[in-house]
Amino acid sequence: MAPVSSGRVRRRALGSKRADARARSAEDWWWDRLAPRGSGYHLLQADSMLLVLPDLEPTRARAHRRAPRRAPRPLTRGPTVAAKPRVKPRPEPSPDQGPDSGWGDRIPLEVLVHIFGLLVAAHGPMPFLGRAARVCRRWHEATSHPSLWHTVTLSPPLVGRAAKGNLKAEKKLLASLEWLIPNRFSQLQRLTLIHWKSQVHPVLELVSKFCPRLTFLKLSDCHSVTADTLVMLAKACHQLHSLDLHHSMVESTAVVSFLEEAGSRMQKLWLTYSSQTTAILGALLGSCCPQLQVLEVSTGMSCNSTPLQLPVEALQKACPRLQVLRLLNLIWLPKPCGRGVPQGPGFPSLEELCLAGSTCSFVSNEVLGRLLHCSPKLRLLDLRGCARITPAGLCDLPCQELEQLYLGLYGMSDGLTLAKKGSPLLTQKWYHSLRELDISGQGFSEKDLEQALAVFSGTSGGLRPALCSLNLRGTRVTPSTVSSVISSCPGLLYLNLESCRCLPRGLKRAYRGLEEVQWCLEQLLTSPLSSR
Repeated sequence: MAPVSSGRVRRRALGSKRADARARSAEDWWWDRLAPRGSGYHLLQADSMLLVLPDLEPTRARAHRRAPRRAPRPLTRGPTVAAKPRVKPRPEPSPDQGPDSGWGDRIPLEVLVHIFGLLVAAHGPMPFLGRAARVCRRWHEATSHPSLWHTVTLSPPLVGRAAKGNLKAEKKLLASLEWLIPNRFSQLQRLTLIHWKSQVHPVLELVSKFCPRLTFLKLSDCHSVTADTLVMLAKACHQLHSLDLHHSMVESTAVVSFLEEAGSRMQKLWLTYSSQTTAILGALLGSCCPQLQVLEVSTGMSCNSTPLQLPVEALQKACPRLQVLRLLNLIWLPKPCGRGVPQGPGFPSLEELCLAGSTCSFVSNEVLGRLLHCSPKLRLLDLRGCARITPAGLCDLPCQELEQLYLGLYGMSDGLTLAKKGSPLLTQKWYHSLRELDISGQGFSEKDLEQALAVFSGTSGGLRPALCSLNLRGTRVTPSTVSSVISSCPGLLYLNLESCRCLPRGLKRAYRGLEEVQWCLEQLLTSPLSSR
């Protein structure tokens, strides 16, 4: 072997040192990536195994290194404030005890159902029951009780005027009802559908299959209601006795077919007047609903100027058990009866008659007598807008316990010749039972109103008047008359004195509540009288 020179040895040693330095720098770079300085870890390498060990420095020093020292607080001059006592943290439950299950699981199921029933009665089942079912299993079991789902209102969300959007929203809600109706609505009694345009038949088909106890159905602003749909529901739900079709587009043939199927048990019927109402009334006059108790016919969103001719005597024979009759905002006139024709049987069970309207009314004393000549149980009489009715005609009615009487003329007194006398006839007959009286817009004189309202202060036997609502808007009532009636009626909770020209300024307004009515009395007794 050839001898190695000393220079070559030096170069080899220098190269190995440089290689070692490069290796150490690369190793330091990787170690810094794995455990950077100040991380609190040490890396130990033995043969081919790499160990990562926590820093062995004392904890106090490590904490001192992590959290810098806080600057001292500056000294504040002035009186020292007592430090607030520290609140001790609540001790955590021991592992043996386990987490608290909550008060909801400790309440009996019957109590939860009763509590939920109170909330449902006040606000309806949706969306409360759907949200409460997600609280826990106990609440889910309580909300699943069918007795909580006896009254339901279903309305798809309004997404605008686009027909496609409304159809999509209805189909989405229908998909949820396909599970909800069979599992929750077994005891459903009252159902209301609002703003359904195309999916009414699938919904009512589900109801006819799984809701045998249905008694009331309301379709408000619903379209595509066919005769097959209503007949199917009438055949499946044998307890259905009330139908409300206000503001819905339903063909008269569909309603007539429904009445022919379920008319023998029908008790309540609400209709919107249209050109097809005559056909429905014809079915009623054919004695298809002998048990009918409530009949309401009103105009829709747009007033119909076509007058409705109603045969009063035929309706009395067809519906002898009628208790409520409402013909609201209609231009109607009774069918004239021939000479020598005896009066009809009347409505012996009638308790409420509403003929209020904002247009021309053909209701007179003679028409009112034909309707109420045999109605001693009448409690509510609404004749607002009927300017042809006089106090003398009302005094001849057989009812003796009338509680609510509305004779207001709202914006209709201009150009009409109104009676200036006769108001005492009304109060003398019903002062003992009247709770609400409305004579706004009537033309009774000041003296006539004084005599009429003085009846409430002259009750005999120490009995207090039952009057709690009095509307004198636009009348000639005087301050002394108002003061007398307020003092005589301690239960008066509503008093309307708007546009009363004989009262002082500042008092011509409506008063609601006992405090406001008593304040009005104080002002009338202390303030100077004014002609206006």
